[in-house]
Amino acid sequence: MTRNATGDDGDSELTHTDEEGDVQMVDVGGKPDSARRAVARGVIHLRESTVDAVRGDDVKKGDVLATARVGAVQAVKHTWETIPMCHGIPITNVETEFDVGGDRVTLTVAVETTGKTGCEMEALEGVTTGLNVVWDMVKAAEKDADGQYPGTRISDVEVVTKEKRVLDSGA
Repeated sequence: MTRNATGDDGDSELTHTDEEGDVQMVDVGGKPDSARRAVARGVIHLRESTVDAVRGDDVKKGDVLATARVGAVQAVKHTWETIPMCHGIPITNVETEFDVGGDRVTLTVAVETTGKTGCEMEALEGVTTGLNVVWDMVKAAEKDADGQYPGTRISDVEVVTKEKRVLDSGA
């Protein structure tokens, strides 16, 4: 059983390959414009003392969450440059939300667009880049005596929701 580009299980063919198996960008030119929204989320696991420093804005490199927010938004806007078969889409809105507590920082990124294709990849890119920025900002506090990161990890990256609403044609 294969999984097609819409994520449905079924016997349909993958849409990013042609009959010869070569990769291709999906032609979305004939699709109607739709209002679309996707929400993704992920977690970075850190030492509790590091999370306390993030919460208290006491990290030497600067404001971790503000920097991660900028990184997440930049990643959303540049997704088409890093995911080979991803279309460049008009981003109409990006929302970022951090939940800081215990031994983790959770980042949720919501992306909105109006166009012919969805924005799930943009939301995922925002989450993963935003969490990588957090790691970069706090890595000095996370290193052990050998310079390693034994407890630091990014996990649970997922698309939480995706929505599509066909626009009213005005007729």
